[in-house]
Amino acid sequence: MLKGEHISKAYKEQLVLNDLSISLASGEIYGLIGPSGSGKTTLIKVLLGLEKLTKGEVALFGRKPSISAFHHLGYMAQSDALYEELTCKENLDFFATIQGLRGRQRKERMMAVAKMVHLENDLQKRVLHFSGGMKRRLSLACALLHQPKLYILDEPTVGLDPIIRQSLWSLFHQLKTEGATIIVTTHVMDEVYRCDRVGLLQSGKLLAEGSPDDLLQTYQVDNIEAIFMREEEGVQC
Repeated sequence: MLKGEHISKAYKEQLVLNDLSISLASGEIYGLIGPSGSGKTTLIKVLLGLEKLTKGEVALFGRKPSISAFHHLGYMAQSDALYEELTCKENLDFFATIQGLRGRQRKERMMAVAKMVHLENDLQKRVLHFSGGMKRRLSLACALLHQPKLYILDEPTVGLDPIIRQSLWSLFHQLKTEGATIIVTTHVMDEVYRCDRVGLLQSGKLLAEGSPDDLLQTYQVDNIEAIFMREEEGVQC
């Protein structure tokens, strides 16, 4: 469904991604974990074809990434791509139209996704007056509208309170049970344990990959943060 091999990306003299490979299996939640500046967002853009590779290959749905692929996936960018002068409902209506939803189906999906992200009581509010967390939830709702089988979510829970964050992770697992594949980037370490498989990214390199339990056992540590610390200290497992 999504695969990248020997990916490298450089901006002038700066190497942001350094010869890493990644693949997503169908029906899993993959967590791309790493501190700010580790290359998570750049990797997402490369996988989507929004940034050109310096080296390597990427396949999205078995083909090179193209604009047409966006009709088959739900993408939530790190920065909210919303129309702030419009209301919440008008934003949902716009993105639903782009994804080809019409008539009754469009109205039903708009209400459904608004409830999923707890914005059903804010549909008539202009996004200009939304908090940062509300904008993140609306961005997620827009990604959910057309019910794709692949979701690429770049820090979807940043700025959210713990209760909403818990609710959204329950939603992610529900989507998974319905057959969706999800890649989530985050630097919140406790979210790693909610993923089926994780990739630990640091300084543009994939340090380790596997299930949370497998990683803890392999590195013989009590938490994921300790793996990053061990790598920084040059300790081999």
